[in-house]
Amino acid sequence: MTGYDAVSYFRDSGPMVGLPGIAVTWKGAEWHFANQENREAFERNPRAYAPRFGGYCAYAMAYAQLSSTDPMAWKIADGRLYLTHSAAVEKIWLTDMATYIRKAEANWPAILYS
Repeated sequence: MTGYDAVSYFRDSGPMVGLPGIAVTWKGAEWHFANQENREAFERNPRAYAPRFGGYCAYAMAYAQLSSTDPMAWKIADGRLYLTHSAAVEKIWLTDMATYIRKAEANWPAILYS
C-alpha cells in the first residue's frame, strides 16, 4: 500500500497517506495511519480494512499474476478494498469486476507459493 492508510479508503476523505508515528504491525507488515482513530479502527478489525489479495493488483490476480498497485486506483466492493495496478487497469477491471474477483479468489493465496 506504499504507506497509505487502509482505513481512509472507507472514509469520506478517501485515500490518505499514513504517518510513521501512527502505526501498527499486523501480519509482519507495518501499517501507517493518518490519525489515531483510523489506527484504532484497524486494530479492532484489521481484516475489515486490509486490501484484498495482500494489496496486490486484483485484476492481475485474476490471471494468477502478482502485480504492484497504485494506491489511487481502487474500489470498495461488498465491503472489501481492492487495488489495481493503474487507472487504466482499473477501468478494465471495473467492466466485469464480479468475474475478475471470482477468478482472483481462485488464485489466492496459492499464487504466493507457486
